[in-house]
Amino acid sequence: MAETTSPQWSSRYMFLLASIGSTVGLSNIWKFTYLAGENGGGAFVLIYLLSLMVMGIPILAAELMIGRRGRKSMVGTMHTLAQLDGISRNWQYFGWAAMITVFLVLSFYCVIAGMTMDYTISTLMGNLKGLDASTAVLYYNNLLSNPWRLMLTQFIFVGLNIWVVAKGVQAGLERSLGWMTPALFIILVMLVIYSALTSEFTAGLDFLFRPDFSRITGKVVLAAFGQSFFSLGIGVGVMLTYGAYMSRETSILSSAAIISFSDGFASILAGLAIFPIVFQYGLSPTEGPGLLFMTLPIAFDQIPGGIIVGASFFLLLFFAAFTSSISLLESIVAHLAESTRLGRGKATALTGLLLWLTGLLTVFSFNWWSNFYPLELVRPLQGKTIFGIIDYFASNFMMPIGGILMAIIAGWMLQPGSAKEELDVPDLHFSVWRFLIRFVAPLSVLFILLAGI
Repeated sequence: MAETTSPQWSSRYMFLLASIGSTVGLSNIWKFTYLAGENGGGAFVLIYLLSLMVMGIPILAAELMIGRRGRKSMVGTMHTLAQLDGISRNWQYFGWAAMITVFLVLSFYCVIAGMTMDYTISTLMGNLKGLDASTAVLYYNNLLSNPWRLMLTQFIFVGLNIWVVAKGVQAGLERSLGWMTPALFIILVMLVIYSALTSEFTAGLDFLFRPDFSRITGKVVLAAFGQSFFSLGIGVGVMLTYGAYMSRETSILSSAAIISFSDGFASILAGLAIFPIVFQYGLSPTEGPGLLFMTLPIAFDQIPGGIIVGASFFLLLFFAAFTSSISLLESIVAHLAESTRLGRGKATALTGLLLWLTGLLTVFSFNWWSNFYPLELVRPLQGKTIFGIIDYFASNFMMPIGGILMAIIAGWMLQPGSAKEELDVPDLHFSVWRFLIRFVAPLSVLFILLAGI
């Protein structure tokens, strides 16, 4: 095994808090709710939880295992595994591709996260009062059409990320995630309690937990597996970097299970918080991505204490975005800090500046360049703005390919003895994990990849 040269988590508890904060992001609250709404509720949730077990946990454990074995960033770990386990040095290119993917995802993630800040402040100021279906859409479109407003919140959000990550693992990540991750779940639970007081809470429970098996189709299965994969953020080296900071005493497999099911639990809590309110006010759970920014503000305006509830909800979105984004940024900074003479502070500042500049491509895609489709001659990319192209390649290609390659490294490239040593579990548990990581998990991600093309 590699010598411990990377920073270390101060405890298993802090590692779990940081990792759960990393995985619980906008996808759990934003994407899960509208996908569950579009795909039949309970049937989707059942398959989603199953996918966490057969795909999410195995790949997450593999990524943590590879990270702890290499003790470096994504690229550095590939070099270390070439020395320890004889894998090809060409795997370093996978490390570079994964880091580029993280950078691209984070560039537009910061723009969307900035919008959650805007909605939080706007709700508290009463700017969302009196909205109906048309004015809610108008407010959302006015936000997107104002590049200066988007640039400001994006700049603030990137700056907050730089401030935390520049301080390092214990002084930065741990201190921030140590209170933000619990705060995220506290706000979620408070919103669920509020929803439980509505007359439609039972309807929300039925929608999420009473599966209609006639609704299960290939499309629903792919949507559920895709949601668990993208929600956990596996395959691009973020959790590998966190794994590099793990102590030898921390169980990888049990940690992967705790992180995965905490991620799923957060998604279900979000559903319990949102769907009863949606049903209470006659709104549709199949509204798609606009559910949070264009549909729920209408409901918040009608309920008692709507300003506080609405502001708490958008603050929840902000926390979810922030706990994930600092993890994405850390995986990039970790490589720059170990491979250059910049030092952590300068590496973080430089990465943040490049992120903000790259993120302007997304900002302008919503307004000044909203009718600019640079790859119109390529059929899958017809009608896509620059943001659409970046999102398409990062989400539909690079992340799934990364998940498949991570499974191949863990299941086929590493010596079984090396994997067994790192996981340190009974033979039966190791055999189950090895079967899942070699066959079930990569095939599942392959189907996600093919569905996205």
